[in-house]
Amino acid sequence: MAKEKLSGVQKAAILFITLGPEASAPILKKMPENEIQKITFEIANMPKIKKELKEEVLNEFVDLNKAKDYILEGGFDYAKNLLSKALGAQRAMEIIEKVTEITQQYRPFAIARKADAHQLLNVIMNEHPQTIALILCYLQPEKAAQIMSGLPEELQVEVAKRIATMSNTSPMVIEEVEEVLQKKLSSLIRAEFATIGGVQSLVDILNNVDRGTEKSILDELDREQPELAEKVREKMFIFEDIITLDNVSIQRILREVDTKDLALAIKASSEEVAEVIYKNMSKRAAQTLKEDIEFMGPVRLVDVEKAQQAIVAIIRRLDEAGEIVISRGGEDAIIV
Repeated sequence: MAKEKLSGVQKAAILFITLGPEASAPILKKMPENEIQKITFEIANMPKIKKELKEEVLNEFVDLNKAKDYILEGGFDYAKNLLSKALGAQRAMEIIEKVTEITQQYRPFAIARKADAHQLLNVIMNEHPQTIALILCYLQPEKAAQIMSGLPEELQVEVAKRIATMSNTSPMVIEEVEEVLQKKLSSLIRAEFATIGGVQSLVDILNNVDRGTEKSILDELDREQPELAEKVREKMFIFEDIITLDNVSIQRILREVDTKDLALAIKASSEEVAEVIYKNMSKRAAQTLKEDIEFMGPVRLVDVEKAQQAIVAIIRRLDEAGEIVISRGGEDAIIV
């Protein structure tokens, strides 16, 4: 019996056999009844297990838990770095992919992600802004955007601020909120500790709301927390997103961009970004720019980022002026 051919339930059965009854019993008690039945069936029908297979399954369990701890502590890049040093890059990626799959499978607020957006809006409309923010952080960005757009304007801003400034949320708080939803939506929800919220969560939502809702929230953030508003804007459109713009818009942007900034920005960008830009320049201008980049030599990352930010600032200004359109879907979709 090879470990690669084992199902998740079979691995769990081998793990519990390896751990023994005293260590396994407290864990089994916390599992759903249907999972307990599957595992106990496998335990009862499991043939004699080789020592090597027990060790492999146990080591995989230890590695997965280490990876989960590392991710909670410092994120995926941090976890990948530590695991790569200990186990090698390929093994590290395999473990992280498994952890990601398991985490998504048992992600909190599954009922909220399955519920109709209009129905969910009616259920949470009168909750505290912090509670609404917590729930929206666990939803698909599209669904969270629908709910955000349906909230009163003053509540939109309060919820947006809380999403952007949220970090680690304790399991106890998540459980309490889930219990309320469980009663209102009549379904079982499984909770777990997670790092949610933050600026990126708000950006994902704003990228899916209508332009009026987006402007209202950002304008109010400008007045109340300008630094936070700027952080949100910086992430809403990054330099690499230039490939999503139409050719006319790119050509309009290039007329505003300093040549030195453009060379620096392209030097550290993907080939796809570079080709889109070259395509929207004259052959002579594109060739000159390529030569400038070739003879530029090593450059500091901070200088590249500064140049890219300068170009993004131009893109945002032209978008706000209505000279170009950054499509966000819905009413902003472009028809040609």
